[in-house]
Amino acid sequence: MAGTAGTSGRGRPPADSDEVGFVRRIGLFQATAINMSQMCGIGPFVTIPLMVAAFGGPHAVIGFVAGAVLALADGLIWAELGASLPGAGGSYVYLRQAFQYRTGKLMPFLFVWTMMLYFPLVLSTGVIGFVQYLTYLWPGMTATQGDLTGLVLIALVVALLWGRVENLARITAVLWCVMIASVVLVIVASYTHFSPDLAFTYPSGAFELTSSHFWIGFAAGLTIGIYDYGGYNTTAYMGAEIKNPGRTIPRSIIYSILGIMAIYLLLQIGTLGVVDWKEMLDPDSPASSSVASAVLEATWGKGAADAVTVLILVTAVASIFTGMLGASRIPYHAAREKVFFRAFGILHQRHRFPVLGLLSMGGIGCVAFLIGRHTDLATLIQLLLTVVVLVQALGQIAAVTVLRRRQPALRRPYRMWLYPLPSLVALVGWLVIYGYADRNSPGRHPIEWSLAWVGAGCVAFLLWARYEKVWPFGPREISEEYLHGADPGTEPEAEAGTEAGAGTRTVPDPRPDAEGGSGPDTGPGPDPDADPGTGVPAER
Repeated sequence: MAGTAGTSGRGRPPADSDEVGFVRRIGLFQATAINMSQMCGIGPFVTIPLMVAAFGGPHAVIGFVAGAVLALADGLIWAELGASLPGAGGSYVYLRQAFQYRTGKLMPFLFVWTMMLYFPLVLSTGVIGFVQYLTYLWPGMTATQGDLTGLVLIALVVALLWGRVENLARITAVLWCVMIASVVLVIVASYTHFSPDLAFTYPSGAFELTSSHFWIGFAAGLTIGIYDYGGYNTTAYMGAEIKNPGRTIPRSIIYSILGIMAIYLLLQIGTLGVVDWKEMLDPDSPASSSVASAVLEATWGKGAADAVTVLILVTAVASIFTGMLGASRIPYHAAREKVFFRAFGILHQRHRFPVLGLLSMGGIGCVAFLIGRHTDLATLIQLLLTVVVLVQALGQIAAVTVLRRRQPALRRPYRMWLYPLPSLVALVGWLVIYGYADRNSPGRHPIEWSLAWVGAGCVAFLLWARYEKVWPFGPREISEEYLHGADPGTEPEAEAGTEAGAGTRTVPDPRPDAEGGSGPDTGPGPDPDADPGTGVPAER
């Protein structure tokens, strides 16, 4: 791969090179803003009624607490992996590094296969929320007008992302401030007219832990909760563009989760203290489609409600903006590693962003939006997360342990607190979401669809592997570039070290055995640089 060909002077790429990679220009504040903008977009403003419906009362706040616990546990996994492997593509890099020893490029291929559909679907939920809140200001909007509005919004976001990343970071910081302002105004308005009786009067049997109804509602609430917290990992996907990634990525993840957790709890409890939860279950009530606007109208009047609704619409744009920014980087790194269509590995010659990745996310997002407009939002969320559990969530939980064993000399600027407890908590949480998926979406079969999608990905991988003559139809190769490459934290302005050729040492796999397994050596022979005790190539 030629991503770093022609670099000059302290690893800084020349401006006129066609093969220049990403530049590390995003600091801690901007990284945290990117995460929080993606997390607290339109999500909580449209899912509070869904959470109430799942639990059947104001004790729905349990769902946000459970979602925060799962997000924090999973976030610590992302923090360790992101700090150790700060490359463009996030999970793609982690799964490739961890599972290459046994299954070659299968896991990163499946990840890209899944994400090329998953991310546009997630972004489409933000566009759906935008159109949903817009109906508060435009009550006469027709279905066709709503569809056209969403398509224009996606096109606008793609146009905004057609620029240099440092300019995008500044735009994101501004949108983050608007997001904070809209949430704070809703919270302040709710607590100026807060009624404890509304917020803390629960229906009978609300906390019957022996009831299957409670646990079904809990699983549904956990699913909605982790969807609302989704985005805490956005900067991990942009690892090649983060300054001092060993410190910035973990801190941006943890800070954003803790900050949004506090915001969500205040928002949820405050909303329940103003709007009767039964109104949120009425599809003809504004509290069902635009609950934040209903809070402002009940407290400060219609004019204030209209103004804050505008801010919420800007917040929705911010989440779509940052989500597409991170998602467009995923197929880029996969293409550079020849695990996806090679055209996705081309950067814009002047502004250095992945052209085809951005355009494809926008195009698929348009189709997903049109489909999602006529789909139940709760069911759509359930379908999205079941696919994520199989490939990404469970795969990364295993990746942390596999990498600690297979690459013990890997630089780990951040190591997971209380390891392996966060991994176990995350494992239980994701399995609960997956195990209850069919019961929470009766007749939609999200588990079966997720298995079918992953199965189709395995077939596609076999066809691709046969064409490319890679494992299992060719030699298995080991690429441990992060183990041997320069520390990216030492040169924050230099080109990302995750491009092909930057400290990369790719060799045929001399270890055909499984991670931690055993078996006869059928490879070309042992690595002469390997440590005799671990089998891991010595760091140079």
